[in-house]
Formats: sequence, structure tokens, C-alpha cells
Amino acid sequence: MALLNAQLLSAFIPTFFVVSITPGMCMTLALSLGITIGVKRALWMMVGELLGVALVATSAAVGVAAFMLQYPTAFVVFKYAGGLYLGWLGIQLWRSRGRMAMSDDNAVSTSASGLQLASQGFITAIANPKGWAFFIALLPPFIDSTLPMAPQLTVLILMILTLEFICLQIYAHGGKTLRNALRQGGGVRVMNRVAGTLMMLVGAWLALS
Repeated sequence: MALLNAQLLSAFIPTFFVVSITPGMCMTLALSLGITIGVKRALWMMVGELLGVALVATSAAVGVAAFMLQYPTAFVVFKYAGGLYLGWLGIQLWRSRGRMAMSDDNAVSTSASGLQLASQGFITAIANPKGWAFFIALLPPFIDSTLPMAPQLTVLILMILTLEFICLQIYAHGGKTLRNALRQGGGVRVMNRVAGTLMMLVGAWLALS
């Protein structure tokens, strides 16, 4: 028995790719980290973000998201704590300070731990109410009620994570390219300020969404 209806699958891939590639909190974060710490180090953030996306998608499919959306106060701690933390990191970057700021010799910072970067990605993914609303609205229609739930959900989430990872890579590499362009034009301070501005934008976006 096929795990997924072929017709649903043909609509699923382009739908979720377009949604993933659209600029949002996580993609902006990937762009910012691509500028300051490079694509390789940004992989830690991506791991956390993908775990968060998997949690949200699974919850949406089994109905937990409906409960969460009825009680928006469940997001308050994550939203404001996560937003303030990202905003603080952005301010540090703007001032060319902190663990993720680039040094005057253009070296890529490596002082931020993998756990810290993964936590940034995870919190950003799960603390966004729009992400929950999106998954609860769009994921269920792609599940065939005539087929077993668990195998379908596993395949769909793996596909979502693959598409999300590709898009994160595109944005992180875009940040790396921007880093090279800024290095030629304005130096390290400009790069830190651009990345800091993006980080503060994500923090404000997360807190106010």
C-alpha cells in the first residue's frame, strides 16, 4: 500500500517549498548567522530549528496545535524570552561585541557553542504562533484518512525537514556571499551591524508576532 497519495504528494512539495523559501524568522536568522559565523557553524542553529519544526508539525498533525492556539499564553514565555535574547545578541553584534561578532581580522567567530546556536533555532521555530497556525491549516489536508497515519506523517515530516534544510542553506550561503561583499565595501563593523540588525529584527518579530 502506498504511504502517500501521489496526487497529494505532487501538490505537497511545491506548496511547502514556496512556504519555506519565503523570508521569515528562521530564514532571516540563517542569513544573519551566515554573515557572522559562516555556513558550517550555522548548521548547529539549523539542527535546532529543524527539531522545532518537526515538533510543531507533529503536534499540528495530532491536534495538539489546536489546543495551543486556543491558549496563546502558552507562547508568552517562549516569545518574549526568545525575542529578548535574540534582540540582546543583535545589540551585541551591532556593537561588534559578544561571542558571534566578527573580529577586526575578519575571522569567523567560533566562540558561540553548538548548544547555544541550536537553542536559538529551536526557540525561534517553536515560539512562533504563525508557524503553528500554518501547520495546523496546511498539513492535515495532505494526510489521506484512508491510509495509516503514522507512516504518512513520518514521510511528510521528513520531506518538510528536507525542504526546510535546503532553504536554510540557501539563506546561510546568501549571508556568506553578503559577508564577502561587505568585507570589500565597509569592513568588519559594517558586517556586524548588518547581522546585528537582522538579529534584532528576528527578535522583535518573534516577540511581537
